[in-house]
Amino acid sequence: MFIEKIAKEDLLKPLQIVVGIVERKQTMPILSNILIEKEIDSIRFTSTDLEIQITTSIATDIHDDSISAITVGGKKLQEILRILPDQSKVSIDLKDNKAHIKSSKSKFNLQSLPAQDFPKLSNQLTDSRKLRLNQSALKKILASVQFAMAQQDVRYYLNGVLIVIEENILRAVATDGHRLAYNAIPVDCQMDKIEIIIPRKAIVELSKLLSDDNEPVELEFSTLQFKASFSGIELTTKLIEGKFPDYHRVIPNYSNHLSINRTLVQQALQRAAILSNEKFRGVRFVLTEKNLCIISSNSEQEEAQVEIETDYHGEAIDIGFNVNYLMDGLSSIHSEMAIFSFGNPNSSILITSADDFEFRYVVMPMRI
Repeated sequence: MFIEKIAKEDLLKPLQIVVGIVERKQTMPILSNILIEKEIDSIRFTSTDLEIQITTSIATDIHDDSISAITVGGKKLQEILRILPDQSKVSIDLKDNKAHIKSSKSKFNLQSLPAQDFPKLSNQLTDSRKLRLNQSALKKILASVQFAMAQQDVRYYLNGVLIVIEENILRAVATDGHRLAYNAIPVDCQMDKIEIIIPRKAIVELSKLLSDDNEPVELEFSTLQFKASFSGIELTTKLIEGKFPDYHRVIPNYSNHLSINRTLVQQALQRAAILSNEKFRGVRFVLTEKNLCIISSNSEQEEAQVEIETDYHGEAIDIGFNVNYLMDGLSSIHSEMAIFSFGNPNSSILITSADDFEFRYVVMPMRI
């Protein structure tokens, strides 16, 4: 018997950690499987898509010398465990290239592929550098920029987050060419400058797995790989090669500033968005003394107009933006007040936070 009478919950928790990167349909069937390995006093779970690998383990008191490793469909096993009654005991065995899963009077037979064929990522962390920080700090800085990552852009270097570590500062930057998000946090180390681009899928999965507490996460960097180790989890990913755009040149320095209640402007944008063009999602910002008017219209000649009183005394501005981009930026700000900074009607807009002084969000204008 490979695994005998283990609580369903004990198996489901590590499975849910690793199964996030598993796809049902793969060019290599074994990539739909997870690798389960029996070790001394523990069971280790591993998943990979050849670019990312996630590993975690649970402690056990099994001390037999039977089958040491199997592979089994990750999503299917997860669904089986989910529907079993709470407090169920689960046994798994391997016979005739099938994983036999048994719990009380329920039995399931899943296809299994040879464990020795499972393609673990090779270790490319030689000459790596390490950094430790709180999980909550890393989770927060990733959340503040990751929404601006590109998706399947031919400029492959945009499909991820740039991490820059220099001296005692960690910077995170993401852009899809239409908007750019930047943030920075201090770290407890002095390090020579290193720049890496972590792929989108790894960023999304890492953000899901990090907790909101002050438990530590250890980051390990090389020129080819990145690894995050925390809470008994190891996430390893290949890096994106390429030259990330010079974010310093993108972030402007404007003289026209509007400080406004974040919730108030979010609600105004939501109202105006109802009648915006479904394809382009454009809204106009018409800013005059003590007044902001947000206007949208669509191809059916319908129009929405929402006004907000402000304390603005700068130049009059009439400029268009993608409403979704503005909403994304405002959602990543947690302070009560947001600051909008403007150049001219052909310039980008800069959104900053009244509390998080490092956060910068730049949105390019659109013609409406």
